[in-house]
Amino acid sequence: MIAYLDTHVVVWLAQGKLAGLTPRAASHLETDSLLIAPMVLIELEYLHEIGRIKLSAREIARKVEFEMGVQVCDLPFPSVAAVALDEKWPRDPFDRMIVAQAKANGFAHLISADQEIGQNYSRTVW
Repeated sequence: MIAYLDTHVVVWLAQGKLAGLTPRAASHLETDSLLIAPMVLIELEYLHEIGRIKLSAREIARKVEFEMGVQVCDLPFPSVAAVALDEKWPRDPFDRMIVAQAKANGFAHLISADQEIGQNYSRTVW
């Protein structure tokens, strides 16, 4: 199985803060192939630029890849964008693209604590 990681989950993993995960989310981290949408990298860099996180997106990506095998998804952008055009509920462009990435890849799981995502994307794991 494939599971995408939402931005906040990637930050928690990089910080080693696994205690905040639900047992269900933790189980998917142990059993699924873990991916992040390229949009997660952009959001991470934005958070780094405004001082919300200390490490850059590249540093975090390297860290979670080395420690947990997390890979950046290489699904073609036009495929993801085509799905994102039909996602009308998220006003946040990061959330829209992250959900679209999971949907475009066979309705993969998306590990996220975001309540709006959980209410609107049936394959959300939390």
